[in-house]
Amino acid sequence: MASRSCANLLDFAYEGLLDIPTTPRTLPRVITVPGIISDLDGDSDISSSSCRERMIIVSNFLPLHAQRDVDTAKWRFSLDEDSLYLQLKDSLSPEAEVIYVGSLKVDVDASEQDEVAQSLLDNFNCVPTFLPHDLLEKSYHGFCKQQLWPLFHYMLPVCSDHGDRFDRHLWKAYVAANKVFADKVMEVINPEDDYVWVHDYHLMVLPTFLRKNYNRVKLGFFLHSPFPSSEIYRTLPVRDEILKGLLNCDLIGFQTFDYARHFLSCCSRMLGLDYESKRGHIALDYFGRTVYIKILPVGIHMGRLESVMNLTATSVRVKEIQEQFKGKKLIIGIDDMDIFKGISLKLLAFEQLLYLHQELQGKLVLVQIVNPARSSGKDVEETMNETYRTAKRINEVFGLPDYKPLILIDRPVARYEKTAYYAVAECCIVNAVRDGMNLVPYKYVVCRQGSPGIDKAMGAVDEKRTSMLVVSEFVGCSPSLSGSIRVNPWDIDSVAEALYSALTMPDSEKRLRHEKHYQYVSSHDVAYWSRSFLHDLERSCKDHYAKRYWGIGLGLGFRLVALSPNFRKLAIDRIVSAYRMTSRRVIFLDYDGTLIPQTSINMRPSADVIDALNTLCNDPNNTVFIVSGRGRSSLSEWLSPCERLGIAAEHGYFVRWSRNSEWECSLSSVDLEWKEIVEPVMKSYTEATDGSSTEVKETAVVWHHHDADPDFGSCQAKELLDHLESVLANEPAVVLKGQNIVEVKPQGISKGLVAEKVLSTIRNGGMRPDFVMCIGDDKSDEDMFEGIINTVSDANLPTPPPEIFACTVGRKPSKAKYYLDDVTDVVKLLRGLANVSGPKPLQLSELRVLFDSPS
Repeated sequence: MASRSCANLLDFAYEGLLDIPTTPRTLPRVITVPGIISDLDGDSDISSSSCRERMIIVSNFLPLHAQRDVDTAKWRFSLDEDSLYLQLKDSLSPEAEVIYVGSLKVDVDASEQDEVAQSLLDNFNCVPTFLPHDLLEKSYHGFCKQQLWPLFHYMLPVCSDHGDRFDRHLWKAYVAANKVFADKVMEVINPEDDYVWVHDYHLMVLPTFLRKNYNRVKLGFFLHSPFPSSEIYRTLPVRDEILKGLLNCDLIGFQTFDYARHFLSCCSRMLGLDYESKRGHIALDYFGRTVYIKILPVGIHMGRLESVMNLTATSVRVKEIQEQFKGKKLIIGIDDMDIFKGISLKLLAFEQLLYLHQELQGKLVLVQIVNPARSSGKDVEETMNETYRTAKRINEVFGLPDYKPLILIDRPVARYEKTAYYAVAECCIVNAVRDGMNLVPYKYVVCRQGSPGIDKAMGAVDEKRTSMLVVSEFVGCSPSLSGSIRVNPWDIDSVAEALYSALTMPDSEKRLRHEKHYQYVSSHDVAYWSRSFLHDLERSCKDHYAKRYWGIGLGLGFRLVALSPNFRKLAIDRIVSAYRMTSRRVIFLDYDGTLIPQTSINMRPSADVIDALNTLCNDPNNTVFIVSGRGRSSLSEWLSPCERLGIAAEHGYFVRWSRNSEWECSLSSVDLEWKEIVEPVMKSYTEATDGSSTEVKETAVVWHHHDADPDFGSCQAKELLDHLESVLANEPAVVLKGQNIVEVKPQGISKGLVAEKVLSTIRNGGMRPDFVMCIGDDKSDEDMFEGIINTVSDANLPTPPPEIFACTVGRKPSKAKYYLDDVTDVVKLLRGLANVSGPKPLQLSELRVLFDSPS
């Protein structure tokens, strides 16, 4: 097991993977507390309230333009005003400080890197990563663009001609690049005060590096691309490493509920994690840490777009476009040359529209602006060739000497010119087969709202605004544009009809749709998106100092276990010392998950467990009880070698004090007629849920779904819980949901009541327990911990109270004060206590060796 004391776990686990040149540490560390810099590394408990909080934005590229000065040959940098990462600053107060960490889009020679880095920090608050060229090629153009990007857009490399197969060398480069980014963040971060916001799929394992070094770092992540369904994502060989990387954040953001749902499904199917809604927020419990899920589509920068609309050049271009297409209706499409943008499908739909509605020929024009491709490869080349072939065919078939139905613009188009096309077009179509967000419809709606200059150029000063959108249902902006006509881009006929409907719709309805869209787009801008995310990130991190943290796992499997500050591992020195000094001891032990692993097929206890139990039971100063949800027949058979062992079966409904004593019922009379209601209901769910089963006990009925599909089993369990609570509302039974089970049992039965009854019986017999130990692993054992604490804290009992060792198995939130790691630790502890009870007790040093040795 790893812990924080292992300083280089990630490097150790990926030895040889991260052998890349380290960039010089020329950037100043930020110190906001007294002391030496090295004292602040790691998980420091020092907190500074006098420091101004900063935001560190980490993205693949810095929001900068770069070019060399022709005269001096020096690098000149300027801010990229169109960068989303620069625009999100608008949500922060003017005095807030933002630091950017990322790569430059140009190669800077090693001899210039120190000077450039210092200049960028001083002038732009930017920290460049300077990835070596080979590493950049393999990580960004290789793993990101050739493997992650297609996969996240539902493209599987089923054959070598379509998509690149997984390459572990590219994966290693991706991890190495993420570590370089993390190192740069660690050069400037004050981990106690700063917030870190990581962006997009290029940096999905970076959170693991930061969380490993700074347990309480305030860390958010936003995915700007789609997240695929579990059926697609699970094909990725490094699926667990990426999921665990994201789960090392405090807040994970997605554009749509679909993407978040797919991520949660992957966490359920591959990591066994369940999620729940906490006061309206979706949250995952991950080893005691709460990871929140944020669903909010990004917006546009209203001020930036309106400033372009107010340019004289924009108004002039609007007038020119109007003259060029006078008497014609204009449809606009703006897309990257990308295999997922559906440009070819859009052109086919436009072709079908002209074929079906011949009255539109000569009166309708589609202007398709094609931005340069962001990636390369055979698929992109095929898409380009198909686009040009289709465009040529449409113009040859439907064109006239003075009319071209399709205008394909593949040159660089200035921002003001795009704005002008938006303003003139009566309809905008986004036909992507898969896209993370796509802000083209948002920009179109705002441009159709107009500006004084545009209105004057169009001669529409007093006219009410209209706009029509045809949007693919597979793009992230689709759910937020409820007034658009949503289409399946693969259905050519339906897209053609959607375009026709958009063009022929009455103006009154067009105005209503436009007003609805404009109200949403203008209020949910990039500042709103950023402000909302940062507000939730702050809320997600507020309890960081309320818990203690342990780091476990090697390499990219590293994660934190968050526990109560008073929660600690049960030490053998401590419990053996207390055991020796006491004379009346009571020991409660759960069975499944405590003495026997939950995954064990053979449920009989091992010889070590039987020997330890017998030794403890044969000590006249001890009372030992197994308290389990199992049936009494099974427990009697498995524990038959232990003559003096007490057993509480079915959560304590049946109790016996030794093998030769009679079974006692906790309730003098109980109505079990409700079983006749429960059994048919559970049977129907068992038949409908492959991999599930029903277990009928004497006083309880249990539905198991451990072997069912994780998502479906969990869904069915929730439905079954609601169903049973409804039909048993007036019955003396309780319905409980546990780990992969739904159980119905009589009211008034719990493990906590068993513990209280045993302790009270011993006390009433004139013997006062001075040592109580209780070990369990699941939710039902929490009742036992609580019952023991309540019983021994009774003000009417004589003092001093007995020493209590309530211990849960596994590091997780619990009412117990102590924990043991697993069943092996439990057995070792019992062996240690048994040796103290034996005829020749071992010395404490010998017990330590015994406890630390493998079983």
